[in-house]
Amino acid sequence: MVIRNFEQTDISEMINIWNSIVEEGIAFPQEEYLDETTGFEFFSSQSYTAVAEKDGVILGLYILHPNNVGRCGHICNASYAVKSDVRGQHIGEKLVLDCMDKGKILGFKILQFNAVVESNIHARHLYEHIGFHQLGIIPNGFRLKNGEYANICPYYIEL
Repeated sequence: MVIRNFEQTDISEMINIWNSIVEEGIAFPQEEYLDETTGFEFFSSQSYTAVAEKDGVILGLYILHPNNVGRCGHICNASYAVKSDVRGQHIGEKLVLDCMDKGKILGFKILQFNAVVESNIHARHLYEHIGFHQLGIIPNGFRLKNGEYANICPYYIEL
């Protein structure tokens, strides 16, 4: 598996993976689906967008961007998406580690996740295994697809 900068030819597969996470309604805050135009604009607007590819197939991706501006511009934020049929193969871990390296290269000092849903135990376990620190719990900070609310757990790590 290779993790590399995305190319325009990857957009269709990237959109399918991204939209499947949006459709699940339990991890990403977005509610709108991406199409070829909005997907290219979205992925191109990030500080860095990477894909994990094996044998010409996109297995996952991440986006990396500032978490804030100005005096907090040294803190970055990221989102990860792994194709549902290849989850559990440590692709997410490789994406997070690559993202951390890329964040350092881009001059960020901290990687922060604002809205990790409390029930997303696989992501939380991964982040804690890597060394991220949980900042607490925000009660009812995430509206699930079914309209119920779930707690979110912000995380950070120094790069």
